[in-house]
Amino acid sequence: MTGTASGSGTPLRVALVGYGLAGSVFHAPLIAATEGLALDTVVTTNPERQEQARAEFGDSLRFAATPDDLWSRADELDLVVIASPNKTHVPIATAALKAGLPVVVDKPIAGTAAEARELAALADERGLLLSVFQNRRWDNDFLTLRKLLEEGELGDAWRFESRFERWRPQPKGGWRESGDPAEIGGLLYDLGSHLVDQALALFGPAASVYAESDIRRPGAETDDDTFIALTHTNGVRSHLYASATAAQLGPRFRVLGSQAGYVKYGLDPQEAALREGDRPTGDGDWGVEPESLWGRVGAGESPLSGGGTPVPTLPGAYPAFYDAVAKALREDGPNPVTAYEAADALDVLEAARRSARDGETVIV
Repeated sequence: MTGTASGSGTPLRVALVGYGLAGSVFHAPLIAATEGLALDTVVTTNPERQEQARAEFGDSLRFAATPDDLWSRADELDLVVIASPNKTHVPIATAALKAGLPVVVDKPIAGTAAEARELAALADERGLLLSVFQNRRWDNDFLTLRKLLEEGELGDAWRFESRFERWRPQPKGGWRESGDPAEIGGLLYDLGSHLVDQALALFGPAASVYAESDIRRPGAETDDDTFIALTHTNGVRSHLYASATAAQLGPRFRVLGSQAGYVKYGLDPQEAALREGDRPTGDGDWGVEPESLWGRVGAGESPLSGGGTPVPTLPGAYPAFYDAVAKALREDGPNPVTAYEAADALDVLEAARRSARDGETVIV
């Protein structure tokens, strides 16, 4: 895959489209922290967001009013990162690729698997990188679980329970909670994108999908309490929960195998740290959680009553995503998350939406 910077010592110039939650909390800080990348331009017309970005990244940072303003100077850029609302992902990514620019798109890459595959085909045709920001593959608990599975600590995996649960009894509004299908809002496509991606990354393709999706809160317009059950082709069953209405939070992971199980409570600390203004510095402390939050591996007992053995949680590593993007552009390294993988996850999300609507299991 190609970028457009010439010398290997010259940072790749990145344009970031959108400076809301995704752009300001996740993408901009991680781009700036990555060796070989430089945040060059932010697309936003909001004066407060411009001032916020300038205060953190310096007066040399440029701004553009619209993504279209980038294409006329595509030769001054090496990567476009799309962190704008979901409904804009496909048209902006299409325009960027046609302008000859590699692209990173926040999840979900598109509203349908067909659109994701069309984008992937366009990127292949142009010989350009198209990657999807599935940052939760670098959560501390996910990295730890993957290591346990690879080392056979649980035996054969049988059941995977994964939760992103919150207690937000009052809707916050905004496009993420809009009932307009064009907005691609709701928890199924928001948190569900992470849950499904993680399940597929760990256990492979899904053969069938069953889902329940509800609107629980007064005034809510789209799903705020969703459950997805996957049967993977290898026989593993994944039970995935996404909710804004969970008055009591369950374990983040509960994984049951033929020899042992792993139970982990609490969220990866990286999002909270980024929201609070902490930044990855490479000093070894990034993504580290206290021993009190470590998960436990054991059999026959509850971890809440002291059963099992504490397992040190590997540090979370969101910076690894953009480090891999830089290596893909400079050194022809592997794409960290391909659009084809994202399309596979969208196949599952579309099947889940049909299942919840019709009350039937859907064969993928």
